[in-house]
Amino acid sequence: MKPDYGKIALEKHEEWRGKFEIKTRVPVDNKEDLAIAYTPGVAEPCLEIQRDVDRSYDLTRRWNLCLVVTDGSAVLGLGDIGPEAGMPVMEGKCALFKAFGGVDAFPLCIKTQDVDQIVDTIYNISGSFGGINLEDIAAPRCFEIERRLKERCDIPIFHDDQHGTAIVTFAGLINALRLVDKKLSEVKIVFNGAGAAATAVARLLLSAGAEHITICDLYGSVYPGRREDMNPDKEAIAAVTNLERRVGSLAEMLVGADVFIGLSGPGAVSREMVASMAERAIVFACANPVPEIYPEEALAGGAEVVATGRSDYPNQINNVLAFPGVFRGAFDVRASDINDAMNIAAAHALADLVSEDELTVENILPQAFDPRVRDAVGSAVAEAARASGVARI
Repeated sequence: MKPDYGKIALEKHEEWRGKFEIKTRVPVDNKEDLAIAYTPGVAEPCLEIQRDVDRSYDLTRRWNLCLVVTDGSAVLGLGDIGPEAGMPVMEGKCALFKAFGGVDAFPLCIKTQDVDQIVDTIYNISGSFGGINLEDIAAPRCFEIERRLKERCDIPIFHDDQHGTAIVTFAGLINALRLVDKKLSEVKIVFNGAGAAATAVARLLLSAGAEHITICDLYGSVYPGRREDMNPDKEAIAAVTNLERRVGSLAEMLVGADVFIGLSGPGAVSREMVASMAERAIVFACANPVPEIYPEEALAGGAEVVATGRSDYPNQINNVLAFPGVFRGAFDVRASDINDAMNIAAAHALADLVSEDELTVENILPQAFDPRVRDAVGSAVAEAARASGVARI
């Protein structure tokens, strides 16, 4: 019998009363300590930063401090539950940043869903942080918030629901394609879901060399000029995918497809739909907790490699493999941005951690607790930041 994790979590949260606390790194045991850490001595580092604001990275904890921000509008699979209710998730994210990346993180749950107010709030406090991680903000609002913050801020802005998912999905796909002996540029990839995660994964795959991507949603394939349920962001992704302008249902799009990537909802794919795909098909059914199709059904339909978002099946697409190392690498070179080159480098670093001897249909990604992940991803991201011109040290 599986443990009741919900009941246990509630009990532990009552016990913990928060997943982290703030501790001083300096002694404050006597008058001399106070004179150095606070007045009058603290005036000198203040004036030094006034003369050169970049010295804030040397003289404060800013160099290693990430802000984790939500408006509570898309928390896990719970939906729009509000900023206060999103706080346990944000605290958990901060704990993961520290445990897996050595990054100090602080949660901020904003009581508004107005884009202008969210952007202004984050920008106005951005001078205290080395980077911003946007979390659990509903689409399409999340796209505009990220875009506008990147324009205004000179520190990395990273929406983990988009780019963390994209990195780990791409890493898994790299190794899945190795197993089935197919090339990214040649395979036909069909997505179900056109939200933040699916759009980001599709864009990263396009940047990495994919050429045949079709995105589907509840209304079927997405294409330019479609009238049902379109918005500017869907129009933008429609312009660079489904180049044959195929119109039809998900089932129709999957016929002959090499890869299915689901970032949508439970039960969207049947065994028969998988059977209609190309030989040696790859199925990433990442809806959580209930996938688009369960692995046993996908395998029965003929899929060769199957991944999900769940921890109780092989090949979990788990963002914790990405975001701690990505920020570690970005912080280590004081990057001004996290760009596609850095995300692609992170994906390849993850994929490369699975050796030829270790690579199997049930082992396409390193485990979340693999101690090599942080340094491998961080180093690759730092190097890509230097090569792409966004590293400042």
